[in-house]
Amino acid sequence: MPTRHGNHRSILLGLILGAVAGLLAHWWGTRREDAAPIIDGFSSVVAYPIGQVFLRLLFLVVVPLVFASIAAGVARVASPAVLGRMGGRTLACFLLTTAFSAVLGVTAMRLVAPGEGFDPALRDQLMASFASDVARIDSGSKPGGDAPISLQARVVQVLDAVLPRNILGAVTQLQMLPLIVLALLTGVGISTLPATTRDRAASALDVVADAMVAIVGIAMRLAPLAVFCLIFVVVQRFGIDLLGKLALYVSVVVGCYLLQLLVLYPTLIRILSGRDGFATLRRCIPLMITAFSTSSSNATLPTTIRTAEKELGVRPAVAGFVLPLGATINMNGTALFEGCVVLFVAQIFGIDLSIAEQATVVLLAVVTSIGAAGVPGGSLPLLMLVMAQVGVPAEGIAIILGVDRLLDMGRTVVNVMGDVVTSLYVNAAEDRAAARTA
Repeated sequence: MPTRHGNHRSILLGLILGAVAGLLAHWWGTRREDAAPIIDGFSSVVAYPIGQVFLRLLFLVVVPLVFASIAAGVARVASPAVLGRMGGRTLACFLLTTAFSAVLGVTAMRLVAPGEGFDPALRDQLMASFASDVARIDSGSKPGGDAPISLQARVVQVLDAVLPRNILGAVTQLQMLPLIVLALLTGVGISTLPATTRDRAASALDVVADAMVAIVGIAMRLAPLAVFCLIFVVVQRFGIDLLGKLALYVSVVVGCYLLQLLVLYPTLIRILSGRDGFATLRRCIPLMITAFSTSSSNATLPTTIRTAEKELGVRPAVAGFVLPLGATINMNGTALFEGCVVLFVAQIFGIDLSIAEQATVVLLAVVTSIGAAGVPGGSLPLLMLVMAQVGVPAEGIAIILGVDRLLDMGRTVVNVMGDVVTSLYVNAAEDRAAARTA
């Protein structure tokens, strides 16, 4: 891949060919019984492992890259006032884009109402087909069983999520928030050291971060083939039949994704950073395809940092602070999706949510998206809790499970690009602050 544009085209071609090949394989497997073992064998033995090698290369560098980037960035900031200013701007932008997403999802579902008039027989068929998956997700949303949780136990849960007793255990499970807290504290600690020692420590962390970014560059050479395999495995399994049954619902959700991606984000980029919004999106095409194919903000994080620094010119201190934090708590696409699902399932069951209940859905979608895991399907357990809070049958999530993997790909793109938009805003704000003090 000699040029960046060649890499763009290769990855996009892999995405298109993977989807086409997956549809053809699904069609062939449903028409001929002897074809199914061949297709399953290729999917399991060839396509799946290749896709996993790519994913695991990305996951491999997440922990050292996040730790080194944040710690070095904070160590160089040195000033608590500057760090607080960056943090305030970051969280404000996260909240703005996430709230807009949740309102957009609820409003679109309310206006189009794809769940009204849904075939009850089809509803029952989908719920029966995915009942076991719902039970598995529901068990994941209730780690302590059905027994009531005391106030002290809830406090302990919060402390464990932020300051676990075993940081290595949290890191091995890719819990990013404790890692970010440790990196922030390490950076603050380094900033208090003598200048010579502080510079040596920050330079050493830079070497680690640069090495991890180089590994990402190696992984991206595998991206076209890996994207083909990842998309093939997903499309080959669900085909297009189920997509047709839920076509209006899928269309509304995807339309909301595109509105956020192609209208809100370019507008924010122009207003907040002074850049050309669509030119910026074009530079992020490999990043968006990686997010789409992996369905994981965490797996995409190394590529996000690399793109922000190398392609968009975001300073490492800003990228290392904003982007890991965004991959943990800024889930715009997830908030949008949760609002859509709750309204859609309520319409199917004939439940008319009041304005106050819809506002509750928006609020809960914003709050629960913050705790959603940055892995495929990570938002589903929390989504069931939102549904239960407004009287929508939680088991109704089975209706959309068949197409969730596809929609999960789309919402990951929205999640990741929301982080990029915030990093551009914070970077521009820091540039203006530096210019004023110069």
